[in-house]
Order: sequence, then C-alpha cells, then structure tokens
Amino acid sequence: MKHILGISAFYHDAAAAVVAGGKVLAAAQEERFTRKKHTPDFPVNAIQYCLEASGLQIDDLDAVVFYDKPLLKFERLLQTYYAFAPRGLRSFLQSMPVWLNEKVFLKKAIYNGLRSAGPYNQRRLRLLFTEHHLAHAASAFYVSPFEHAATLTIDGVGEWCTSSIGSGSGHSITLLKEMTFPHSVGLLYSAFTYFLGFTVNSGEYKLMGLAAYGHLNDPQTQAFIQTIKTHLADLKPDGSIWLDQRWFSYATGLRMVPDKKWQKLFGFPRRTPDAPLEQHHGNLALAIQTVTEEIVFNMASEAKRITGAEYLCMAGGVALNSVANGKLMQTGLFKDIYIQPAAGDAGGALGAALAASHLYFGEKRVVTPEQDSMQGACLGPWFSDKEIEQVNLRHRAVYTRYEDSSTLCNHIADHLANGRVVGWFQGRMEFGPRALGNRSILADARNPEMQQMLNSKIKFRESFRPFAPAVMEEDMKDFFDLNTPSPYMLMVAPVQPGRQTAPPEQYHHLPLRERLNTPKSDVPAITHVDGSARVQTVNKLSNPKFYALLQAFKQRTGYGLLVNTSFNVRGEPIVCTPQDAYQCFMETNMDCLVMENYVYLKQDQPDWQNATKWKRNFQTD
Repeated sequence: MKHILGISAFYHDAAAAVVAGGKVLAAAQEERFTRKKHTPDFPVNAIQYCLEASGLQIDDLDAVVFYDKPLLKFERLLQTYYAFAPRGLRSFLQSMPVWLNEKVFLKKAIYNGLRSAGPYNQRRLRLLFTEHHLAHAASAFYVSPFEHAATLTIDGVGEWCTSSIGSGSGHSITLLKEMTFPHSVGLLYSAFTYFLGFTVNSGEYKLMGLAAYGHLNDPQTQAFIQTIKTHLADLKPDGSIWLDQRWFSYATGLRMVPDKKWQKLFGFPRRTPDAPLEQHHGNLALAIQTVTEEIVFNMASEAKRITGAEYLCMAGGVALNSVANGKLMQTGLFKDIYIQPAAGDAGGALGAALAASHLYFGEKRVVTPEQDSMQGACLGPWFSDKEIEQVNLRHRAVYTRYEDSSTLCNHIADHLANGRVVGWFQGRMEFGPRALGNRSILADARNPEMQQMLNSKIKFRESFRPFAPAVMEEDMKDFFDLNTPSPYMLMVAPVQPGRQTAPPEQYHHLPLRERLNTPKSDVPAITHVDGSARVQTVNKLSNPKFYALLQAFKQRTGYGLLVNTSFNVRGEPIVCTPQDAYQCFMETNMDCLVMENYVYLKQDQPDWQNATKWKRNFQTD
C-alpha cells in the first residue's frame, strides 16, 4: 500500500490530498485555513491537515505528486510570446520574474513548502509531476463507480492541453485526443465572464446564473450566438474549437479581451462589476452558455464515438457548469455521467495522487458499482466538542446541547418551518466548491421572500444569484425532472411542471429584478427564473444527520427539501472551524447556529446587538 500526497498550487485553488492504496483519506483546499478565497499559495495548512488526518508524517510518504508539469507550461509561455511578438511585451516582462521564481524552480519551492509543513529527509522524498489533464481525468475516473468509462476534461489550460478525451479501464487511463492552447472552451467562457463584469476564475458560475435571464428566442440573443460563431469561435463537429486570437488578449495581454473591439462587436461596453444588470447582459450570457453547451455535447459525442463507452467521467473547471451537465445527462448519450465534485484545480491535487497510485505504482483499483469513493466529498477537518467548547468560552456563547440527534433535528426542523435561517456545521468539511450539508446555511424553500432575504441579509451578494435545493433522494422525482441522483449539486434540472406557477402576461419582457421577484413554483426560493434548480440529492448513507433533518422537516411540512447554500458570505471561503462558523453567524442575520449537537439562537447571544463588534460593511448590488 502506497501513501501518496497530491498537491495543487501556484495558480488558483491550491489544495492537498492524501491517498493510501488508491483510497482517499483526506483532501482540503488551502483557502479554508488561510481565509483567502481561491488562494494560489503553497498549501502548507492543507498538507498539515491531510497528514494529521491520515496519521502520517512526510517521511512516511511513498511519493509527493504535483498536479502539472511546470517546464511544459513554461515552454508554452515562451512559445506563445514568441509567436505573438511584439505583442505582449509588457505582460512578458511582468510574468517572467514570477515564472522564474515560482514555476521554473518549482522543485525548490515544493521542497521549501513541505519543510514549512513539517520536518523530513529530502533525500528520501520521491517527488513526481503529472500532466494537468491527466490529473483531472484521474480525479474523476478513479473515484467513479465505473470499471470502464470515457473521460472528458475541459478547463482553461494546463500545460498545452485545454481539453482531453480519454479512456479509463480498471486501473489504467489513456488520453486519446487533446485540444491545445490558445483554443480553449474555458478561456472562451472566462472571456465573457470578464466582459460581463465578473472575476475570471471565480465568477464563471455567476455568468451561468445570469444566463437564465436571457431570452433564447430574442433576435438579439440569436444575433449574439451568430456573432460568437462567426467572429470568435469556429465550432467543429468533434467538439474542438478554433478561437480567432485577434479578438482575445489572454495569450499575451493583461486582460482577457480588447474591451473596445468587443464593445464594437456586441454593441455595448464592458460592464463594470458594480453596474446594474440589463437585458442585453442576460442575453449575451445566455448566448455564450448556449454555445458552450453545444461544444460540450459535441465533445461528449466524440468521446462516445472513439471509446464506445457507456459511461462518462468529467473533470476540469468547465465540468462545474451544472446547466450544461444537466442537459448532457438528459440527452441519454451515456447511461450515466460521473463528475468529480472538486472538478477545478483543487481536484487536481487528488487526481495527481490517484494517478501516481494507479499509473506509477500500478496499484489495483476496487470499484463498488453505483457508489463512488469520494465519501460524499466530506474529506476535510472535523472538530470535537472540546474545540467547540473553547469557542463557547471565548465568546461567552449561550447554547443548548442536545444529547440525542433525533431531538435536535426535530427542534431545528421547527425553526426552519417557522421561517428561520440556520447555520448547519457538522462533521468533516466538504472538498470542492459546494456545501453539501456539513458547512451549510439552510432555509425553507417554500418561503417566497427567502431567496432575496438570503442574498441581501445573509450572503451579502448579488440579488440575481439562485439558491440550490437539498432534497431527500427518494423525493427527487416529486420535485424535479431528474432521472439520476445528483449528490454533489452538479446537475441543473427543471422543476416539475406541476409545481411551477404560470407566469404573468409579458413575464419575459419584465425587468430582471421584477422577474426575480415573481414566484415561479411552490418552492420559489430554489426555483430559478427559467424554472430550473441545481439539485443536491441526499440519502441515509451519504449524510445520515442531514438526511434526518430533511426527514424531520418533511414530517412537519410535507416537503423533504430545503434551501442549501454554502456557509459563508460573499468574497470569503466556506467556513472551516467552529470559530469561523460562530463569527459568520454573528456577522449576518442568521437566526440559529447548529455546531454538532450545540444549538445557538441569535437573540440569546450576549452581544448580538453590538453591531460595531460583529457586523461588517458588506456590499451587495
């Protein structure tokens, strides 16, 4: 049995993971410890946690694996600047010192970073590097419930590769086809993320949410789609694309696109982050979302054609596009699709470790049909009652402790049914961008005012952002047109037509904010403006306590479904520790906090009205 540490760092979403004999023991993102969202810093804290959780020291490891090959990436950088010269001189001069210090001499940076994580004998350390898209493919296939499957990875760029199609069988993976830089689906989508006023590498999910406000049949939307296909991207039947670099700046510039050229192309200027959203923004978002869905389907079809596989495994940042995932699943192209819950660069750390385990060391793989090996993605830190009590003492917190989980769930279900918002902190922290019932904020989805209230008073974020439902797995089809469980909140599906509310006349011509405020179903807080929802299914095995809470809520209301959003506020990572949770609880308008079996009510806390101590000046739209 080989013990392997995987690392991703120096770009964004730094993370670490430990596997033993191909089994995932621990995984976490560095941002959760440092509180710096999407941090690229070497994951010292995540490594320390993963080793402690696994009962290992660095010298016990058989290998440390980095998630890409820096010299190949450096080669791509040099060749790109050479090909575009003299364009990009300013960017070249700014990036070279960083690349020379952090990327070219990466081994030294890793050795030094590991030394910060703990003592070790450098001579005994085996340091390996895997290709970026192989790490992505490994992160999805090796934990999937499939013995054989096609793999599809899509992101911005790794070393040269931007998308790959492969074949997984047993403990082997073979990459069969690649698309290379500068032609990239991820970078194309990020270009529109930038132009529509969101932050690249973190705001792509906002763009996906905004797309629902577009009108597909609007002549403007259709013109935008045609403009994208005519001027920006040539879509090929096999899923590959060719991007006309005259319209992009990401290869050599400091911005994604030339703003003035895009303004002329689309007829309006780049939106600033705090500018109001208008219909043409929603139409352009829908246009690029529609083009992206077409590309993803073409790639999946090509993967089916060249592998003949019945199942598909997906990873890479674009695999977090849950709208595209849901539509791909509905086509029936594959019997089932498995998506790595940490599909972005954080998951590359896990994929690097798994690739070394199975491909380098040749360790066999154990597959359990219909059950993945991600343990519900609950692979992060957990905290004892003693650690929670320390927070209680520090803040003189007032609480009630329940000995019986069933009594606690019934009590919290009453709070939720009465319209209260609950911070829910349980067990091991989730790995990946989604809160799945261990670091969650929960609320009643039936409340027509809940979506706006959560955005403005709890999350302090843009009002157009939708919320996801967590639903008992056996009740999934009662609420959603979905034929397969979605445990990681990576599939968008329509709310059942019988639950949807007929929109008023001229609904699609109403301003964005008025459409947002129009009830769309009997669970309005989780129903997006297009009648869809990003679904998480919960069963007894994956998360017993969260399932018990849903069950208790159903007994009171008839609805085995709750709003489930991540336990954080805008601009901050999901909470990790009891201290993080209590502070977030006090800084927001949450009514109740549950940490393991400890329950805190806001009005009972000794200084809950002390705004100068707890409440920060969060900005929303």
